[in-house]
Amino acid sequence: MAPPLLFLSDIFLTLGTAPLLRGAEIAVSPGDRLCLVGRNGSGKSTLLKVAAGMIAPDSGTRFVQPGATVRYLPQEPDLAGFETTLDYAMAGIGPGDDPHRARTLLAALGLDGSEDPARLSGGEARRAALARVLAPSPDILLLDEPTNHLDLPAIAWLEAELASLRSAMVLISHDRRLLESLSRGIVWLDRGTTRRLDRGFGHFDAWRDETLEQEARDRHKLDRKLVMEEDWLRYGVTARRKRNVRRLGDLHELRARTKQLRGPAGGPKLAASAGDISGRMVIVAEGVDKSFDARPIVRGLTTRVLRGDRVGVIGPNGAGKTTLLNLLTGALAPDAGTVKLGAALQMVTLDQRRDSLDPAATLADTLTGANGRRGGDQVIVNGQARHVIGFMKDFLFPPEQARTPVGVLSGGERGRLALAVALAKPGNLLVLDEPTNDLDLETLELLQELLADYPGTVLLVSHDRDFIDRVCTNVLVAEGDGRWQDYAGGWSDMLAQRGAPPWLPMGQSAGQPVGHQPAGTGPREPAKPRPAPDTPSRRLSFKDKHALEQLPGEMARLQAAIDRLHARLADPDLYRRDPPAFGKATAALTRAMADLAAAEERWLELEMRREALEAG
Repeated sequence: MAPPLLFLSDIFLTLGTAPLLRGAEIAVSPGDRLCLVGRNGSGKSTLLKVAAGMIAPDSGTRFVQPGATVRYLPQEPDLAGFETTLDYAMAGIGPGDDPHRARTLLAALGLDGSEDPARLSGGEARRAALARVLAPSPDILLLDEPTNHLDLPAIAWLEAELASLRSAMVLISHDRRLLESLSRGIVWLDRGTTRRLDRGFGHFDAWRDETLEQEARDRHKLDRKLVMEEDWLRYGVTARRKRNVRRLGDLHELRARTKQLRGPAGGPKLAASAGDISGRMVIVAEGVDKSFDARPIVRGLTTRVLRGDRVGVIGPNGAGKTTLLNLLTGALAPDAGTVKLGAALQMVTLDQRRDSLDPAATLADTLTGANGRRGGDQVIVNGQARHVIGFMKDFLFPPEQARTPVGVLSGGERGRLALAVALAKPGNLLVLDEPTNDLDLETLELLQELLADYPGTVLLVSHDRDFIDRVCTNVLVAEGDGRWQDYAGGWSDMLAQRGAPPWLPMGQSAGQPVGHQPAGTGPREPAKPRPAPDTPSRRLSFKDKHALEQLPGEMARLQAAIDRLHARLADPDLYRRDPPAFGKATAALTRAMADLAAAEERWLELEMRREALEAG
């Protein structure tokens, strides 16, 4: 294989009193697209900073190929000291780089370069930071949560832009759709060590579960052996003390191995306090209008939300998603029209900025305060009293954090705490504004399961396409000029019904500049169904039916070939032993992956056409 551009070996690092990294490793070769996954607090961002050379490990090796360029995108970019966003983006340009690319990227991301960094929103600062790291076209990109604070059009643009780059990448993200689209390998950071799988993120869940099941079997074997050894220790060590000192040492080593093999701390056990059952009609909106400074935010909205619905509100930043949420929940009065709330509603709200959290309060006081009992040691969940320490553990907070001020928690910890506070309150209408911000993938999965089982109604705003697909029964989509359209299903269903992304002019690809449509084009009306041809075909042609039958086998054959080539290229001595064979295998892998992508696209197109014909 080609020598790595970046190599971390046996990295150990302790922050405070707790060891964070215990022999972690990463190798980044040309063309690699690795996703770095793990729980919040497992050290992903720290390991990425070690890779970027920003943090020196306690021990271990960091190697970067001479001449290789590395660019790092932090979670919270610092634009202090720059007069404009263009100055900040240009500071990332190196000798030999195209100075015009920074300006082009800023424009594509909806900035003109003259913005004052001190006045930027979180999303605008993230766009400026992306322009800075992408402008040099580096050999290695280290990206820490690149989609944070971005809206859906910007995420779609970023996905297309990253896919077009030749740079090697290491990517941390909670956006499953982005990881599935871009990754070709997985580095799993768990309990301070790393494991690697040279397959895309779509294979992570099965790999993780298989690994943890094997660990559980190994723990069981060790536990049985430990019982036998401790029995010997009680009754046999006295008479044979000198002869068996080594065996006693082995026992202590076995105990240490058993401790290391203990699985990760129990997963978050999310459970929402259910309130009384609401009426069947939860929200009825009729002809609702709302404007600010003569700009229409909502115009002519008529919709109904029934008990048990999970309604997603999606659109670009500035479209008025939070305003719409406030209108539907009665927090904001409409300029015209009516909003009627159903009977017996008990509303629980999770705000986007976590403003309800007092930074000076301790974690324990914040949780007990959810039930109006601040200062006690009990939390009431579903009518049952829980000790605050036990409830903290459900959300992955260790007991020693009980007296930790909220203000010193990380972004992911604040997100988990805000969820814990919201879910401890009894309610039958959950209102969630960006609930996925800063949550790790495991917590996201459990939140999805909770919302699927929640007996009440859910209104949520999110830019996470996969989360919307997995949770929502219908979505309200910003169509421009204050108009909102209701679509059944989630994000993917909306795209299938509408025919194009809603914030891009018809025919514009996701990789083109985001932001507003060209001046003078005027607002777009909601997409109309395409007219049927004069003589529509009522069935698939023989050629299409044959392709639909053959393509699954062809895709399986190509996937098997790709797996074989991956296995061959995994041989570390192949390049040194037989460079021509390595080159042929690499070329064959590229062709096979392209053929597989084409076959999948063709199969999907035919399958959707078949389903449409069967539906009449």
